[in-house]
Amino acid sequence: MATLGQDRKRVLITVKAYPLPSRSYDELVCTAGITEDGEWVRIYPVPFRFLDTEGKYSKYQWVELDLKEREDDFRPESYSPVDTGLNDIQIIKSLDTNNHWKARKDVILDDGPKVYTSKSQLIEDSKEPKHISLATFKPSKFIDFEWEEDEREWQGNFQKNIQQKDLFDERGGEGDTDVVNKLPYKFYYKFEDEDGKTSRLMIEDWEIGALYWNCLRRADGNEKKALRQVRKKYWDEFMSKKELYLFLGTTLQWHRRKATNPFVIIGVFYPTIDPQENQATLFQ
Repeated sequence: MATLGQDRKRVLITVKAYPLPSRSYDELVCTAGITEDGEWVRIYPVPFRFLDTEGKYSKYQWVELDLKEREDDFRPESYSPVDTGLNDIQIIKSLDTNNHWKARKDVILDDGPKVYTSKSQLIEDSKEPKHISLATFKPSKFIDFEWEEDEREWQGNFQKNIQQKDLFDERGGEGDTDVVNKLPYKFYYKFEDEDGKTSRLMIEDWEIGALYWNCLRRADGNEKKALRQVRKKYWDEFMSKKELYLFLGTTLQWHRRKATNPFVIIGVFYPTIDPQENQATLFQ
């Protein structure tokens, strides 16, 4: 039986975040998803071995695991695994991309949490008493996809920390000794919301990091070619063939400080465009 503040939840995983040293260590290694009750949950810490593309669970899989509310985080969506090694996780099923991602859209857009279209409204809801810290966002217009060079090595104690064995498993289970590669670039979307407000938010999704490393290998280490390939997918392909939504999340540090904008892009949801839906919209 679950104890107070603890429960077994069924979650559709929608986000795997890429570690960044700018945030508190625990929060760097997080995933997020939507429960079967249509609510957002943030799960951290999560062992690195569960994050990569060969990990034990993937995006858009329903999973079950025991979660407990975090006492050190005021954001209502924040939970920690009861078993820090995630040995209790159960994979239920994966949602496919058939019929323009219908199964995924049903959960995320139709039965899921509110889809925001106004940045100002989202910022307002992130304040007391709601403290919203995870959201699906639909820009009215995408302006550009950008990148800028970043430091190439983990700073401070971050690299040392992620090499510590049994860091995540206080019970002495399997630890993580590999160091995840530091991305040498930061990626951004620049967009407008329904109020005409322009935002430029960093993309902290594991998927874009993995894409960069794969493109770099295919380009024989040529970073310029790799960056062009990343842009080809996140701009050329997504803008022409996809119906694009952003998963936004706050950083604990800046949310607590009541920053003007505590949100970053923690995931991108890109179902293929449904011609029938587009045609119906034209006649509304």
